[in-house]
Amino acid sequence: MSTLDPVAVFRMEAAECLEAIEAGLLDLTHQLDNKDLVDAVFRGLHTLKGSGAMFGFEALAAFTHHCETAFDRVRKGEVAATSELVAAVLAAQDHMRALVDQPDADHGDTGQKLLAQLQAAVGGKAAAPAATAAAIPQVAPVKKKNSWRIRFSLPANSMANGTNPLGLLDELRDLGECTVCANTSAIPPLDELTPTQLYVSWDVTLTSEQDRSAIDDVFIFVLDDMELSVEEIDGATPAVAAPVEAKPAPAPVASVAPAPVAPAAVPEFRPVEAVPVKRDAPAAASQAKAAENVRVPAERLDELMDRVGELVIAQSRLSQLASASTDIALRSVSEEIERLSGELRDTMMVLRMVPVATLFSRFRRLVHDLARETGKVIELVTEGETTEVDKTVIERLADPLVHLVRNSIDHGLETPADRLAAGKTEAGTVTLSARQAGGEVIISIKDDGRGINRERVRAKAESSGLIHPGQPLSDSELLQLIFAPGFSTAAAITNLSGRGVGMDVVKKTVEALRGAIDIVSVSGQGSEVSLRIPLTLAIIDGLLVRVGSGRYVIPLSAVEECLELSLEEDLRSRGRSFISLRDSLVPFLRLRDLFRTGTKPDVHQKVVVISTGTERVGLVVDQIIGDHQTVIKSMSKLHNNVATFSGATILGDGSVALILDVGHLVAAGQQQEAQLRVAG
Repeated sequence: MSTLDPVAVFRMEAAECLEAIEAGLLDLTHQLDNKDLVDAVFRGLHTLKGSGAMFGFEALAAFTHHCETAFDRVRKGEVAATSELVAAVLAAQDHMRALVDQPDADHGDTGQKLLAQLQAAVGGKAAAPAATAAAIPQVAPVKKKNSWRIRFSLPANSMANGTNPLGLLDELRDLGECTVCANTSAIPPLDELTPTQLYVSWDVTLTSEQDRSAIDDVFIFVLDDMELSVEEIDGATPAVAAPVEAKPAPAPVASVAPAPVAPAAVPEFRPVEAVPVKRDAPAAASQAKAAENVRVPAERLDELMDRVGELVIAQSRLSQLASASTDIALRSVSEEIERLSGELRDTMMVLRMVPVATLFSRFRRLVHDLARETGKVIELVTEGETTEVDKTVIERLADPLVHLVRNSIDHGLETPADRLAAGKTEAGTVTLSARQAGGEVIISIKDDGRGINRERVRAKAESSGLIHPGQPLSDSELLQLIFAPGFSTAAAITNLSGRGVGMDVVKKTVEALRGAIDIVSVSGQGSEVSLRIPLTLAIIDGLLVRVGSGRYVIPLSAVEECLELSLEEDLRSRGRSFISLRDSLVPFLRLRDLFRTGTKPDVHQKVVVISTGTERVGLVVDQIIGDHQTVIKSMSKLHNNVATFSGATILGDGSVALILDVGHLVAAGQQQEAQLRVAG
């Protein structure tokens, strides 16, 4: 059985922790006086520092400590949270990522520059006391010493989950003079003892100049799952006197009772002895909570998806054999296998689906940095974050969306002065939205900027030789020119744009995902780029059809309806290729002619009406065979440029059926319609 590398696990958890810190910092930019956000960022930095030190990432722990100290000063009211401080910690966070990924690499003087920026953001007082971990208590010294009795017990599975109680005790000792007594009364007999379970609880008497919040910070990692009791003791009684006493205090001296002698410790621990009994329920709840989520490498999901795909193909073959057999038992087993494989397929598809919120959350930092770089005031709005997409699609859409957002901010949004002059608000808005439409997810990037200058697009396209001077183009075709390789309307090359690299990559990536791009732009009001992406790239429901002697699959999510086209109607529509569908004309393509099958049409042909968005087209086929669970296989490199097909699948008899590219066929049908209308 393979085990996960602890360092690899730490890196995954550190990445999640850094994402949470970044989200808190970005929220803090809009609510600088929000104490809860300050505390959340502090806890995240504290967690990252402690975990880094535990796994040997000393450079990360030392660097993160400076940021933690700065936020500790904000938390205690010594300095105010400012946008400069947030920007400094955001920049420092990128260095933390580098220290996590490459702890032994030479990072130059990046850390020193970032610490100088951080020091300036907190008034030049953060770096000195942050030199050592022991400097934290000196930030705000309290002359009066307080005595505390601290009783705590951790969940039974704490040590198995990586929590070391000795580390907590060491942190308490760093706060001041303390006496630690372990309560072992809950340890069961040896034959009942589970080595991985924690049965010990602790009673600590602490004398320190720190306040209650310093004690809470020690337990900040495990506060949610543990039993913790903190009581202040009368400061007149020194905590160190407790172990000196040889006998229990007499009854009349009730005030001295909180500091008993060691032999009398067991009676004093009775409330703590009861902790294991009270702890059972929280521990069980904690274990159940941990069992709700299991971290699985993505590669294993991909392997499982491949196995499910092979199972679906085998089930299809079994169904075909059963349908040709008269054996009732075989048909019964085939139907049962078909049901189970379908349920397994659906379950597997759900496992691969992730919400687009994981994708959208990355752009908050991008927009924040671009706003500071360009001097523009930008508001990012996200909608439909709960929409789920295949994880592979999410991974491959990250870079295209970065290009689109950067271009929207650079080319689309105006400067605050230009927006005010145009009667708009000073802040420009970029909206990221996602919604599901059938078997597709539509992800849109919309801005309320100046819109696309069509004259500049045409002039640039003509000068680049993409189109002939004066060549007639529809508005959609003109706007699609911005995705041509090397195309850019920027007047100068900047850090954001101008080289014409990026938008053509966006189009290639989306088309590789069997998707399409739509653009709508209104001058002076803004632009919207919509990406139409399939929900999944693995298994789809398809409609199996026959054209001539070949069989093809049409994605069922794009099918609207099926009609019969008689031979007489087929002959009558020659030259027009339109059918009347509920008072509207729908163009159709004869796949027999498109694929050059060389066969005669069947007497009763069928028209399968497909759509993408608001555009529809009919596909004339010879026979509709029925629905088919389609395991998508990639085309070979030799066939990558065949735009009519998006992939292939293996049928139950072992033959191959090509999967039609719906977007390409609809575009071809609409183009044919436009040509016929012009000719007419």
